[in-house]
Amino acid sequence: MLIPATRYRDCEAALTFLTEVLAFEPLQVFRDDDGVLVHVELKLGQGVFMFGPDRDNAFGRYMVHPDRAGGETTTIYAVVPDVAARHERAVAAGADVVLPLEAQPQGGSSFTLRDPEGHVWTFGDYDPGAAA
Repeated sequence: MLIPATRYRDCEAALTFLTEVLAFEPLQVFRDDDGVLVHVELKLGQGVFMFGPDRDNAFGRYMVHPDRAGGETTTIYAVVPDVAARHERAVAAGADVVLPLEAQPQGGSSFTLRDPEGHVWTFGDYDPGAAA
């Protein structure tokens, strides 16, 4: 199993964007004694994604925000059965769609957006694991 993880400066806003705009389902949300988000686990289809706050700690030093890196060094590709509906939902919510919904040479369709903190997400209906 492969579970991507990243860091956000504003975890509350990230949680709202990921659940309300991109339709992730919360699995677990951990808060400290002051109610501050410290770790979030979300589900999308069969996949899981984790995130936490951008901190200057042992692990956080290895994570660089897209704006500090001058762009993203990787993207997360999510297989979704309803890519057109997800695209419409993202556009309606004002998401920064950087590549529009279009057919792909390997099959299926996809679109790419940048979340409010600059992380790049691609959603498509082509499933590279289905042929394996």
